[in-house]
Amino acid sequence: MKKKKCVAMLLAGGQGTRLFALTDRVAKPAVSFGAKYRIIDFPLSNCTNSGIDTVGVLTQYQPLILNEYVGNGEPWDLDRSYGGVHTLPPYQAKQGGEWYKGTANAIYQNMHFLDRFDSEHVLILSGDHIYKMDYSKMLSAHIARGADCTIAVIDVPEKEASRFGIMDYGEDMRITSFEEKPKKPKSNHASMGVYVFKKDVLVRELTEDAADPASANDFGKNIIPKMLREGRGMFAYSFSGYWKDVGTVSSLWEANMDLLGDKPAFDLDDPSFKVYSRNDPLPPSYIGAGGRFENSVMTTGCEIYGTVVNSVIGEGVTVLEGAVIENSVIMQGSVIGKNVKINYGMVDENVIVEAGVVIGDDKSDKDHIALIGRDSVIKKGTEIKSGEIIERGKKA
Repeated sequence: MKKKKCVAMLLAGGQGTRLFALTDRVAKPAVSFGAKYRIIDFPLSNCTNSGIDTVGVLTQYQPLILNEYVGNGEPWDLDRSYGGVHTLPPYQAKQGGEWYKGTANAIYQNMHFLDRFDSEHVLILSGDHIYKMDYSKMLSAHIARGADCTIAVIDVPEKEASRFGIMDYGEDMRITSFEEKPKKPKSNHASMGVYVFKKDVLVRELTEDAADPASANDFGKNIIPKMLREGRGMFAYSFSGYWKDVGTVSSLWEANMDLLGDKPAFDLDDPSFKVYSRNDPLPPSYIGAGGRFENSVMTTGCEIYGTVVNSVIGEGVTVLEGAVIENSVIMQGSVIGKNVKINYGMVDENVIVEAGVVIGDDKSDKDHIALIGRDSVIKKGTEIKSGEIIERGKKA
């Protein structure tokens, strides 16, 4: 078989506890986004647009919906006879098996996948970020420098820097220091969780890390600092486009809102860099005679008879007469009843909100989003306060 230049490994097993009810029964990369997408669509589409046709998707937490969604990879043109997309859950080997203990351990347990395609380089991605990036440019820079490892870096606001792996680098982009989630960051140069490694270097580092009982088996905490101490060729690759870590309810809400407006902060309407997804064959959306739809986005199968302002509406959503939805995200298949009021709310998939319900209050804002878990039924006349969370399947 022909040797692959680069194989991608997509870490998609995160539990996503800070998304609360949204990830109660769903892996974080399978959470809905932007009316018609799921979070995992973005790294998969990036691979397609970058000419990377072999992707291992490492799953662990609540993998059923995610595995079903990824399927054979056809929507992303990753249904290849040699290569394509493969889901890689933890498995029971002859010598035993265990859950992935960290990001590095997840790759270590799947080194057989890398060996199968005999790739020269390995691209490691996170499954919980919203962005569009041509990885081929990063790979070219990595090869041109003869780097052992290249890390994608983006400058973040200084007040947020402690949430990320923070690095320093010189004019030649060689990394001089790296610290995972420092309490007092030395810079605002944040790791995007996108790495390119020489395969042989990665295999050696992962093998040594697995033999260290004191290691947390994590790239940011262990692998990268160790490689720096060893004097490996570590380089930064600067990225200046839109990038959002959607690990919290407020950041996921913000990313959805960034799709709105005449000049959205994150523009999906670029024919040269499409974002692909797996969608159901639904009819066109319909706005009724009394419906109002302003500065919002929706996809197929919706019926809008009420008012929708500054919101993101998923496929197959129904909004009945008298309902007013503002500054909110309503995910696929949900029904919003007559005279419902929603402001700064996030409603997960297949929720029924009965007539007269009020979601949100005068304290509602982007940091106090009312969250309704999937498959819930919110009974007639219920009032749900700002920041309140209704767990999956509840009848409130």
